[in-house]
Amino acid sequence: MVTAAGQALTELEQWGRNIDLNPLDALMWRTEKPPSNSWAGIVLMVLESAPSWKRLVEAHEWGLKIVPRFRDRIISPPVPLGPPLWSTDTHFDLSYHLRRVKLPEPGTLNQVLELAQTQAVIPLDRRRSPWVATLIEGLEDGRAAYILQAHHVLMDGAGATELFGRILDRTPDGTLVEPPDHSSSRPQFGAQDALGHSLFQMARGIPHTLGLAGQVVANAARSPRRAIEYARSATRVMSPPAPIPAFLRGGSRTSWRFGALDCELAVLKAAGKSAGGTVNDAFVAAVLGGLRRYFISLGCELPDIPISMPVSVRTQYDDMGGNRFTGAFFSAPASISDPAERIRTMRQRVSAVREEPALDVMGSITPLLNFAPSAVVSSAMHATTSMAVTTVSSWPGLAEPSYVAGKLFERMYVFGPLPGTPMCAAMCSHVGTCCIGINVDADIFAELPALWTAMRDGLDEVLALAA
Repeated sequence: MVTAAGQALTELEQWGRNIDLNPLDALMWRTEKPPSNSWAGIVLMVLESAPSWKRLVEAHEWGLKIVPRFRDRIISPPVPLGPPLWSTDTHFDLSYHLRRVKLPEPGTLNQVLELAQTQAVIPLDRRRSPWVATLIEGLEDGRAAYILQAHHVLMDGAGATELFGRILDRTPDGTLVEPPDHSSSRPQFGAQDALGHSLFQMARGIPHTLGLAGQVVANAARSPRRAIEYARSATRVMSPPAPIPAFLRGGSRTSWRFGALDCELAVLKAAGKSAGGTVNDAFVAAVLGGLRRYFISLGCELPDIPISMPVSVRTQYDDMGGNRFTGAFFSAPASISDPAERIRTMRQRVSAVREEPALDVMGSITPLLNFAPSAVVSSAMHATTSMAVTTVSSWPGLAEPSYVAGKLFERMYVFGPLPGTPMCAAMCSHVGTCCIGINVDADIFAELPALWTAMRDGLDEVLALAA
């Protein structure tokens, strides 16, 4: 009989078993120029108290055996003819990746956010495994925090939930069962190996691509109307959905500032349902309401704005880790003052976008972009990501209490990067609480106290609908 814990460990051993970066991950790795075009984000975990440092180190050593992907580094071919490769880092040093600091008094969450936003713009060492973690002690009320800075190629939001849901303890006295150590059997590559692999992949991919192209032509000949509908859908999906207001243009994307909000999941869900929407519609409506209030306080009227929303395409057959999403761009109803009407309009527009036949058109052309020169790829990515004012993302997090090295894991805030957009708002549920992490470009949002007040008020006006 296989226990739930045993099943979870078996599944985690499959994390990162592939050596190739998938096309989307490869694209993000190749086009990154941090911090203005970074693809690294921050996961902030709030703990009930500080765990024993010895126990935390042991937990990481155990986790690295279970999920050896976090010991791997990325090797890029000297000529960008194909995807980079994951290769085991024979010089992996946990003391570099795991650190600890103590906050000065009073030890507030704002101090933690300041530390996190400072770490977020420090580029990860591309010669090492792309993550670093810091235990932060000295928070008020005896609490502690754990900051994980990880590159997007390791996992998306859903991937983080898969990881934490399987690797964290369900009880404070959880014991570490000695796992098999796969580190010695992990593949190791050099730049020339990556080049040879890329050439092989390209040679194998050309017939496949030509076959797909022939199939597309044949399908278009059999059903011209469907082909025309798809082409029109692709034009809508890849076109800017609305103009960006002048006061939201520019910015350096190098001055990141973090803010955090939370509310009860049941209340936000009830608020969305009261207006005929989902919990995600209510979340986005709250973000738009906060933006609207902020710019009105500055004397600017906010029109409908273009936003981007990742849509998961992950299936039960996909490997854990990496990224499985496509981006949906649409005009969001920021001009609507009534929160209920804003939620209803969001539901209509999101539904329309999700029904687009060509929603994942970028996923279709991403493999081809990886064979293009880096300058061309970077320009294409920047043109796509800069079509939006903000990126909004939400996903279900952990539903049951979990423990980090024996200490209760109370909250999880995720702060996404700003690759072209001046704001990123991410929400994940955590044991009945919605944790919202907001990252903004301070060059655009200069009045930060007013912004955080407006965002809280925007959330509160949506939550009031639940009554």
